[in-house]
Amino acid sequence: MTEETLTETLPPVRRRSTPDPAGVDFDPVLAGLMAKSPVTRVESPDGEGRAWLVTRMDDVRTVTDDPRFSRAAAMDRQVTGPAPHSAPTRDAVGLLDPPDHTRLRRSVAPAFTAHGVERVRESSRRMLDELVGDLLRGGPPADLTRAVLSPFPIAVICELMGVPPADRHGVHAWTRLILSSPHGADAREQAGEEMGAYFAELIDARVESTGEDVASLLGAAVGRREITLREAVGLAVLLQTGGEAVTHLGGQMFYVLLTRPELAERLRREPGIRPRAVDELLRWIPHHNAVGLSRTALEDVEVGGVRMRAGDAVHVSYLAANRDPDVFPDPESIDFSRSPNPHVAFGSGPHRCPGGRLARLESELLLDALLDRVPGLRLAVPADQVPFRKGASVRGPEALPVTW
Repeated sequence: MTEETLTETLPPVRRRSTPDPAGVDFDPVLAGLMAKSPVTRVESPDGEGRAWLVTRMDDVRTVTDDPRFSRAAAMDRQVTGPAPHSAPTRDAVGLLDPPDHTRLRRSVAPAFTAHGVERVRESSRRMLDELVGDLLRGGPPADLTRAVLSPFPIAVICELMGVPPADRHGVHAWTRLILSSPHGADAREQAGEEMGAYFAELIDARVESTGEDVASLLGAAVGRREITLREAVGLAVLLQTGGEAVTHLGGQMFYVLLTRPELAERLRREPGIRPRAVDELLRWIPHHNAVGLSRTALEDVEVGGVRMRAGDAVHVSYLAANRDPDVFPDPESIDFSRSPNPHVAFGSGPHRCPGGRLARLESELLLDALLDRVPGLRLAVPADQVPFRKGASVRGPEALPVTW
């Protein structure tokens, strides 16, 4: 976008994020942008490129739902990226528009329906019971991330994906490299290629499968020529890496509960409110550093009183929308009685995360298992000594030292 694309007076360009906010603190720069205007002009982290940033719930839904804003068109322009270390490829499902996006997501939709997620509930519960049992037998102190919060989502998403148990350690190692910037671009690229080659072989072997796991569904769709193998592999890698984000969600969730013990005690006393509590924590927790992939306006569109011109890059902030005071009274507080709770923690519009039901299931199972079986669970170090991940797009504790 250039200054000449707009005839109106442009607002000033502002920095859009704080690198690595402390703990679960809300990004102060984003909070300042929200306070100044619901639609702001921002620069990319390296200062190259300009884009609009939309922060109010109604405007976020407008941009994400309106076909006049295109993900695919973003690949044809020099616009801001979601983060300095992110470089999506042209055929990634996140950069497709309907009908191609719809066609590709339809191939795996059965795995993420209520039935598809319920299919893995009991196996997930059993795996979690074993992990918590091992935690208790090992005794305190322990790293909750290493003992439970990391291996549990890995096992669940691999189960849903159809990754055999013997391959899960390797798949997890690739995921860590793909999602973590300190390892460098070369390591991320190599990990992505190796994971892609793995899924290509797995999916190709299941072109005649009638299974309900994701790899089998993708294999069957390739066999019917509804999608290409390349498309199937890209979607599989996205789903696998996205599924492991629950590790970091769980880490933040339990960091919040262990630093606000009154919340944990209420959930122990009132187990019936846990599903609602999960939604409130999903709304409140700052899941990401930086914003997501941009969209490109295909024609002039007015959003939040600002006229965006054809070709302008537009980002939405789901974190900001989840703190919109017009939608969530007292948005900074954690209120387990909040109802309704129309948060957008999993996004909105056609690109809404397909794994929302699965993440809720895992979160509820984690609350049940850890709150009920480890009633004395508490941090083993002061809250400010819990190490959080640095330089990563997905926020969360690197480790969560606990005792009981």
